[in-house]
Amino acid sequence: MYQEYIENYLEETKKIAAQVSVEDINRSAEILKAVREQGGRLFILGAGGSAANAAHAVNDFRKIGGIESYAPTDNVAELSARTNDEGWHTTFVEWLKTSKLSSRDAVMVLSVGGGSEKASLNIVYALKLARQRDAKVISIVSRDGGYAREVSDACVLVPVVSEERITPHAEGWQGIIWHLLVNAIDQSTIAI
Repeated sequence: MYQEYIENYLEETKKIAAQVSVEDINRSAEILKAVREQGGRLFILGAGGSAANAAHAVNDFRKIGGIESYAPTDNVAELSARTNDEGWHTTFVEWLKTSKLSSRDAVMVLSVGGGSEKASLNIVYALKLARQRDAKVISIVSRDGGYAREVSDACVLVPVVSEERITPHAEGWQGIIWHLLVNAIDQSTIAI
């Protein structure tokens, strides 16, 4: 009953795998390795399904990659207080300010669209702060990459191969890419 849909989805996945930029993934790995070596932190930002991916990625980058990592969405009390008192657009930027984001740190954006003045404004404001503080920016995004692609030091763009399935492919590939990155930099983990 679902065979045609499944075959199409898997064929689209093959197309994405053939088109995704190895160079951008490599650049992301190099940034993450440098952050780890200089004792920086990794802040992973995402909303919706990407927030769930951010929580999982934090675990992997901490446990496997040896990078001190956080996702603002993991603290639902602070997230909801900031949303209620200050507005959704402040949720990430104010969290990063309190965390004293610095040039030794990196911000990783997991997003379907990458943020714009119309959507995911909390990502846009956080990235503006990251640029002001000279933190590195890595993004895993789709569509045209949005604001995240404009300001990233490394942007892995998940190609759009189906207008109907942009979100599932983007969020699925976030997992593929961060797992690839964690395991790539784990190959160079120094003994503790």
